[in-house]
Amino acid sequence: MTDLTPDTADHFLLHISDTHFVGEGLLHGGVDSDKNLRELLDSLSARQQNPEAIIFTGDLADMGEIEAYERLRDMVEPVAAEMGATVIWVMGNHDERGAFRSVLLGGEASSEPVDAVYDINGLRIIALDSTVPGKHHGEITDEQLDWLADVLASPAPHGTLLALHHPPVPSPIAMMKLVDLKDQDRLAKVIEGTDVRGILGGHLHYSTFTDFAGVPVSVASATCYSQDLAMAQPGARGMDGGQSHNLVHVYGDKVMHSIVPLGDFATLYEMQADQMEAFLAMTPEQREAAMSGAAQN
Repeated sequence: MTDLTPDTADHFLLHISDTHFVGEGLLHGGVDSDKNLRELLDSLSARQQNPEAIIFTGDLADMGEIEAYERLRDMVEPVAAEMGATVIWVMGNHDERGAFRSVLLGGEASSEPVDAVYDINGLRIIALDSTVPGKHHGEITDEQLDWLADVLASPAPHGTLLALHHPPVPSPIAMMKLVDLKDQDRLAKVIEGTDVRGILGGHLHYSTFTDFAGVPVSVASATCYSQDLAMAQPGARGMDGGQSHNLVHVYGDKVMHSIVPLGDFATLYEMQADQMEAFLAMTPEQREAAMSGAAQN
């Protein structure tokens, strides 16, 4: 019988971005950010997959309101605890450092950058605050770069993932030039030649992939609303559709990112585990006949 045991990853993580919780009401008058994230979290139980960490790459609250952070915390932390997952919160340009620290991190309110290092069973995850208070573009200060260089001077057993809100990527949406990460070459010089295996970002409200300083970059779309990439430029359109999050599987020699769309969709075919076992027990000829019959139905 053919062995269909899933490939075992060294690490499994969830990458979620741009929840944009509001203090009350609907985001932009039409999007229920709470409902979207609740559906995502509810789906985790059905998958029977327990990530080691859940990484939120910024813009957690749309206006930095304490009540928005409280609802987000109360929604996420019980689910993470049940799965045994570490929650990693990353600052975004819509977030407010004082409320972010006090509610999500349980610390004292402060205007200092929210940078942190997490050891996830040998995999190092660095949360880097790329925000500029009162602005929507991203910057990383000299002090932060020095701190990052010191952390990366010692390799982690399974390497490092860098998580920040403003991803160092180009964009087909012209407006993003106004709110992108500035002086990216300075960050590149710190990352080059280190054990950084991947960069996780958000901010764009659509999924995309590229490389930066020789390191793969993965941007997760938003759970609140997404950007319409078919818009004529310059132009922008936020749409209530296309929301998703990413699964991150870390193997010995590679990091894999998989997009999972948010929502319920019509089933075209389905094969449960016992049905798959019966299918694999067939002869090759019987399998071909079964697949041909399914294709005609």
